[in-house]
Amino acid sequence: MADKIIKFLAYNGKISITCIKTTDVVEEARKIHDLSPVATAAFGRLLTITLLMGEEMKGNGDNVTVQVKGNGPIGTMLAVSNNIPEVRGYVQNPNIDLPLNEFGKLDVGGAVGNEGYIHVIKDMGLKEPYIGVANLTSGEIADDFTNYFVNSEQRQTAVALGVLVDKNGVREAGGYLITPMPDATEEEISKVEKGIFEAGAISKMLDNNLSLSEIAKKVTGDKNIKVIEDNKVPKYKCNCSKEKMAEALISIGKKELEDIIREDGKAEIVCHFCNKKYNFTKEELEEILRKMGDNNWQ
Repeated sequence: MADKIIKFLAYNGKISITCIKTTDVVEEARKIHDLSPVATAAFGRLLTITLLMGEEMKGNGDNVTVQVKGNGPIGTMLAVSNNIPEVRGYVQNPNIDLPLNEFGKLDVGGAVGNEGYIHVIKDMGLKEPYIGVANLTSGEIADDFTNYFVNSEQRQTAVALGVLVDKNGVREAGGYLITPMPDATEEEISKVEKGIFEAGAISKMLDNNLSLSEIAKKVTGDKNIKVIEDNKVPKYKCNCSKEKMAEALISIGKKELEDIIREDGKAEIVCHFCNKKYNFTKEELEEILRKMGDNNWQ
């Protein structure tokens, strides 16, 4: 099954659920960043939740930036997504290696750490972006974002995220968000809670070849769910360009750029999100410097 994101309504519109499969997205990220297995699992979960949050953005130019910074050895992770939905991101320490946890699984919580924070910026084209912050609770990502939604967005939301890694790379990855509407009854919410508990891990359901529709039915306990939107395919896509890298050179300041021209006569900048290299000749650097001096650089 190819990567996909589908929105559903259960119990006559009283429960919203968005399911996503991100196997290809996470595998692409693994290759780009040369991620270790545990870093793949941690970063893959972050990419998945960021895609789910990006899909909720309404405008075409809207985007969400999510940063997770814990006290574990993976360091800072960051992802950016929009409602297309496309995602990109980076990991501070992509090659970390940890022993399996007590359950014989990749130790995502140990890699991320259980002390630190989630920082979310939603740019919706308004005068000021929405900013939300919450403390990490476990470092397992899904639990942390369940806590984030409750404490920062005042919204009861069940979050499931999973990445299954084998010797060949990413075998399965995906997740879901479930949010009850204000008119959802206690009985309906209880059915969803029971469904989530009995369904088990999202990665296992995907590995058992369940479709996103089957997963939605299983976790909500509603066999008559309604599809709201099913035409989006998530992608790992960077929007870097030589023009944006030139802006990065401008940001280091005139003196530093002059030093680079005098000492090196060239510059190479690597994009954090996709590792693409951009080379600038001495002539190109001098042109940037001239434009900086004229205050005409756009």
